[in-house]
Amino acid sequence: MSIDTRTLIPGDLFVALKAERDGHDFVASALERGAAAALVSRIPDGVTPDAPLLLVDDVLPALEDMARAARARFSGKVVAVTGSAGKTGSKEMLRTALGAQARVHAAEKSYNNHWGVPLTLARMPADADYAVIEIGMNAPGEIAPLSRLARPDVSIITTVAAVHLAAFANVEGIAREKASIVQGMDPGGTIILNRDIPTYPTLLRAARRAGVRVVRFGATGRPEYRCLDVRVTGNGTSVSARKGSEKFLYHVSAPGKHLALNALAVLAAIDALGADMGRAALSLSSWTSPEGRGARWNVVMGPGGLDGNILLIDESYNANPAAMEAALDVLASEEPEDGVGRVSRGRRIAFLGDMLELGESEKAIHAALADIPSMASVATVHCAGPLMKALHDALPVARRGEWFSSSEKMAAKTGKLLDAGDIAMVKGSLGSRMGCVVDAVKRMGVAVPANKSEE
Repeated sequence: MSIDTRTLIPGDLFVALKAERDGHDFVASALERGAAAALVSRIPDGVTPDAPLLLVDDVLPALEDMARAARARFSGKVVAVTGSAGKTGSKEMLRTALGAQARVHAAEKSYNNHWGVPLTLARMPADADYAVIEIGMNAPGEIAPLSRLARPDVSIITTVAAVHLAAFANVEGIAREKASIVQGMDPGGTIILNRDIPTYPTLLRAARRAGVRVVRFGATGRPEYRCLDVRVTGNGTSVSARKGSEKFLYHVSAPGKHLALNALAVLAAIDALGADMGRAALSLSSWTSPEGRGARWNVVMGPGGLDGNILLIDESYNANPAAMEAALDVLASEEPEDGVGRVSRGRRIAFLGDMLELGESEKAIHAALADIPSMASVATVHCAGPLMKALHDALPVARRGEWFSSSEKMAAKTGKLLDAGDIAMVKGSLGSRMGCVVDAVKRMGVAVPANKSEE
């Protein structure tokens, strides 16, 4: 199935969804590109009278029906992931870890909303062993119906944080929405909960009411899967953990303490699915952060790198206060290179865009980023967007970089704000369009995935 003519493969069913644009406007193009048929709610313009159309009352409910049919025929196991941060990364960890030992189906992108989840399910091969479904939300009442479509055997809630506060009264409300993933689970299913977060009791109550088995992960208390020690280097994150009385080690090829806990949740879920946790732990060493969510690039400047490198950390896909702190922690852990550029000392430099959907306290939340401990290790913070003006004003003068009204204006000047030896981290909500800043940094040289250049 396809919803995008740009990636359509001949033989696909084109689904004419109405999202940012009306898919019916692209049906003629889809058929020209080889679509076997198009799922439509009206006869679109530009198609021949004999065009292969599947006419339904409404395309989205029809897609949901196909999702239910695909789930009903599926004999493998389904694991679902939700949380305020780390959903897509955890989904990709599950794909990597389970894929080393079985056939896995998962969306190629962050398809976690009201059309992304049914599309992922409808595409699910009947003979896959596992399916990994990412479930997100922007407002109350969105997770439960998606969970009922997916009917997960195992679910993970990575964390609960102050995101989407424009739609929720407080973090407790967000926790209740995340916990509603249990409404699609049968009694006896397993939910993996973060023991370290303040809203853990809210999640636990919802799980017990639903009659699902609770497995906990974390670094505090007595979770079934406990993180004992985390060591972060430029090459990744090495973790010592314990399941009951049994100790084990694992490594992910991306730096970040938050990744240690996400990976631990993934291993707990894999164990609950009945897969080989040992093989999964070994395979996690090949996992790296997805594009826009911590992907790392070496920008090689000058012929053969004669003019040095810039390390770019791409966190441009999304942002919230918890994710921003995690990204700044990663930036603080990196060591710049001295003596290779116009500036004698290499610097840690942050390019930050607006965090969206934070409600009435949005400016105060942005200003509070100045107090994050790892900010002290950042040489300069450049800000883009009207909300990030609050952080710009709150930063000490020595750390305060430039403020831009938009990401596009920031991108236009990025080349003058960086030098060889620097480490640049770019982060902001998707709507703040910080991807153009990432592209601007890459254009300063030849961008090579950091893990490849290090090999």
